[in-house]
Amino acid sequence: MIKTMSDEILEVTQGEKTQNLINEYEKRIFDLNQLLEISRSLCSTLEFSTLIESILYTCMGQFHVLGAGIFVLNALDADSFHLDSNYNGIDPNPNIAYIIPTSNPVVSLLESSNKVYTVDELVAELPDSTDLNMITTLKPSLIIPLVQHNHLNGILLLGERITLSDDAGYNDYEKEQLGVIASLASIAINNAALLERSSTDMMTHLKLKYFFYNVLTDKLDNALASEGHLSVIMFDIDFFKRFNDTYGHACGDYVLQTVAKIIKSNIRDKDMASRYGGEEFTVLLNETRMEDAMIVAERIRSKVEQFDFCYEDQHVKVTISIGVATFDSQHNPVTSPKLLVDQADQALYVSKRSGRNRVTFADSKVISDVTLDK
Repeated sequence: MIKTMSDEILEVTQGEKTQNLINEYEKRIFDLNQLLEISRSLCSTLEFSTLIESILYTCMGQFHVLGAGIFVLNALDADSFHLDSNYNGIDPNPNIAYIIPTSNPVVSLLESSNKVYTVDELVAELPDSTDLNMITTLKPSLIIPLVQHNHLNGILLLGERITLSDDAGYNDYEKEQLGVIASLASIAINNAALLERSSTDMMTHLKLKYFFYNVLTDKLDNALASEGHLSVIMFDIDFFKRFNDTYGHACGDYVLQTVAKIIKSNIRDKDMASRYGGEEFTVLLNETRMEDAMIVAERIRSKVEQFDFCYEDQHVKVTISIGVATFDSQHNPVTSPKLLVDQADQALYVSKRSGRNRVTFADSKVISDVTLDK
C-alpha cells in the first residue's frame, strides 16, 4: 500500500499527540511525587517559624515566584492575622501595620469560599472594602486562603511570577496544585498550633516545663556531639507571695505575665523561655557560653528591677533572683538535662541566700558550697 502525504501527516500528528499525552502524564506523576515530598516535609515540621519558612520556600520554588508571605494568627488567643516577619522576597511598607482582624470582610470571604484569588478578583468581590489596600500594597500575583475544616488558618500571598512568556497568569492545573499545597500547609499550621497550645502556659504564653525539658534534651545532645556550648538560666520572683497577700491574686498574675514578657523580649528567637512552676522561670540559651549567658541574665534582672509595675494605680517593686549554668565539654560536661537545670537552681539558691536581686553562676565552688550547705 502506498502512503499518501495526508496519511503521513496524520501519522505525524497522531504521534505528536501521543507524545504530548505521555509528557503530560509524566509531568503529573512528577508533580504528584513532589506533592508527596511536600506533604512529608510540612507535616513533619512542628516548630512554627521553621514551618512558615518551609511553606514560603516551597511555594516560591514550585510556582516560580520572587516572593511570598503568610498572614497568620500570632498568638493562641489572637483576634487578627499578622504578617510580621513571615515573608521572603516581598517588600512590605514599613509605615503600614500588616494586620487583618478576624472580623474583616476579607477573612469572611476567604474562609467561606476557600478560593484562590487574584487582586482584581478580590477587589471585584469586595468593591467597597478599604481593607484591601494593605494587601494590594504587597502586589501579590495570587491570594490563597489556608483553610481546614471551614476555619481560616492563614492567608498566603504569592509575589511576582518569573515567566518566559508575556502571560504571568496561572492556569487551572496550577491553581489546582496550589489548592493542594494550601490544604497541606493549613493542616501543618493547625498541627503546629495544636502543639503550641498543648506546650504553652496560657497565663504567661511561655513554654511549659515538660516541653522545656524535651527541647533541652535535644539541644544538649547536639552540644555533646559538637562539643559546643549551652546555657540555662533559672529565675525566681523575689517575695512573690507578698503580691498575692497584699494586693490579691490578680496582682500576682499581672506580675507573672509582665516578668514573662520582659524575659521573652530579651532573648533571641532561637532561645526558649518557659514557666518552670509557680513564680519560677527558665531560659534555654542555645549555643551560648557562660560569659554571654551572664550578660543576658544581668540584662533581664536589670530590666525587671527598672520596670514600673503598676497595678490598679499601685506601684509595686519587683526584683528577681537568677542562677546560670553552662554546658561545656571541657569544664562542665554534664550529660543530663536535669543535672544542668539543678546546677542553675543551685546558683539561684545562692543568689537568694546572698540577698536576692542578683545573678550567680554555677561554678564548681558554688555547686560544692550549696551541696554542703544542704
